[in-house]
Amino acid sequence: MKTAATPAVCRQKSRQRTDWQKKRVELDLRDVTGDGRFSGYASIFGAIDLGRDVIEPGAFRASLASRGPADIRMLFQHDPDQPIGRWITIREDARGLYVEGQLSLGTARAREVHELMKSGALDGLSIGFKTVRAARQPKGTIRRILSADLWEISVVTFPMQPEARVTNVKHLTDPARQSESRLAATIRRATRLMAGS
Repeated sequence: MKTAATPAVCRQKSRQRTDWQKKRVELDLRDVTGDGRFSGYASIFGAIDLGRDVIEPGAFRASLASRGPADIRMLFQHDPDQPIGRWITIREDARGLYVEGQLSLGTARAREVHELMKSGALDGLSIGFKTVRAARQPKGTIRRILSADLWEISVVTFPMQPEARVTNVKHLTDPARQSESRLAATIRRATRLMAGS
């Protein structure tokens, strides 16, 4: 049975939540296996997201060195009450923040996420972090995040960086689903072109 939180606890939780930010990107899956393993990019360097932020190469270096994958949580939709697995690998490369994860298929939510990923219905990743150092572009409209303290990476419905996409999902053998996946990719490309990306 849940008990009501005191006002002091609510204020403390509210302050904690305002200290970190979320940035969503679409999951660029390399693979979703039958045992729940997957890989992709949680952030793409140099890409302007929908919040007018750009994550710069090296932004996560210090955070990854101090925390490592074991201390960065895998959540569903940024909900701390819904952990769905663990990160096995998190590293920066020339493209962005590369991740490999393992869904905990013993939980109902992780099994649902796994099925949605395999079908192509869920393809977003979102990073939860605290900005350590940032700079504004000369005109002030774009914020460059130079250093960030990474807390969690969530599987999400709506990502902030449209450039990162699902590229391949194992076990997607149904021809109708493959056609739907190709159609969705075509619609995404057309949307980016219309938006001027």
